[in-house]
Amino acid sequence: MGLTKQIVLAMIAGIAVGLLFNFFNTSQILGAGVTDFINNYLTSGLFDIIGRIFIASLKLMVVPLVLVSLVCGSCALSEGSRMGVLAGKTVVLYLVTTALAISLALLLALVIQPGSGLEGIVGGGTFEAKPSPPLSDVLVNIFPTNPVEAMAKGNMLQIIVFALLMGYAISRSGKPGQRIAGFFNDLNDVIMRMVSVLMVFAPYGVFALLANKIAQLGLDAILQLLKYFMVVLLALALHGLGVYSLLFKLLTGLNPLQLLKKMRPAMVFAFSTASSAATMPVTLQTVEKRLGVDNKVASFTIPLGATINMDGTAIMQGVATVFISQLYGIEIGLMGYLTVILTATLASIGTAGVPGVGLIMLAMVLQQVGLPLEGIAIVMGVDRLLDMVRTAVNITGDAVVTTIVAKSEGALNLGTFDDDNYHSVVNSGEERTATS
Repeated sequence: MGLTKQIVLAMIAGIAVGLLFNFFNTSQILGAGVTDFINNYLTSGLFDIIGRIFIASLKLMVVPLVLVSLVCGSCALSEGSRMGVLAGKTVVLYLVTTALAISLALLLALVIQPGSGLEGIVGGGTFEAKPSPPLSDVLVNIFPTNPVEAMAKGNMLQIIVFALLMGYAISRSGKPGQRIAGFFNDLNDVIMRMVSVLMVFAPYGVFALLANKIAQLGLDAILQLLKYFMVVLLALALHGLGVYSLLFKLLTGLNPLQLLKKMRPAMVFAFSTASSAATMPVTLQTVEKRLGVDNKVASFTIPLGATINMDGTAIMQGVATVFISQLYGIEIGLMGYLTVILTATLASIGTAGVPGVGLIMLAMVLQQVGLPLEGIAIVMGVDRLLDMVRTAVNITGDAVVTTIVAKSEGALNLGTFDDDNYHSVVNSGEERTATS
């Protein structure tokens, strides 16, 4: 059974068991002794232990994942800086779309308020928001004085800056830099394997966390979770269909519906795998063969996009941050939301394109604004389903930016872009590429 089915079944089972335990607890139908056993040894015992271990595992991955991924990404980007304007256009567009994505998500979540009505029910009284520092302090504190201390304290913005500087320095250090880059690339593969191992245990964590929370909260939590789910889907739809289409039309003058239509196979594959990295070969072939982007552009922008363009993940982080802050009755203020935008945009560079990694990045964002990481337990139940949708949005954004850059560089075959006959594009791909 695939991981998606496992997590969906674990989610359903966790909700069912949680509702059943909540019914036993409220009705006292089984007697005080059995109810106490359920509460003390199952809900607050076994399920709580498994859930807390899983949350601790997520926190464990945050610092090494961000540091190593960003060092590798910035190192590769700096090595390709000879591409000059092409690299600049690509990175700017990716970061702009990510900032737009999380801003849209925060706006929708603040208007719809998916977490309102449950303030304090989940123990919000035990958490207090950190006072927002002045903007000048925020900007100064981005730059670390001690990177080891930043990693020990989990100061993500400082870690991001340090990783970017290190990656740039590695790419400029000749043979010593090549040896260090090889080490970080190998370390990145190991950390990705650790993430994969952690995701194997995700169904058990999802079951335990949901069963524990639903047993405490009851049916109200299901309704609020449904509201959160719909807000994230709405933000993803508006960004994936609206923002991308508008941006594409303004910057290329081409029909965005044509791009969306030709990207459908890649979007379906991304939806089924929930992995931008796994979908990369399909995305690359699609933008070259169906959209007419020259390989010299696509081979740079698509892999880079799979590394740094995580608009769907940023949307989830934005909505989840507002949802959790409302759920726990914690007001993080304007500076908190600006910090979320900045952190999620920069962190998107270090978000690897593998299933489930968005939850690790969400832990980083929540930690940055002083929100309880236990809130992840609430949203984790539906995250796998949302992960599939936001991965489709991510690879669509990669294709949009790639086509925009190719059009601006004169590396887009308009005949191929307008051609609705996919088979002819595949069969004559080499000829069309040469013509382009």
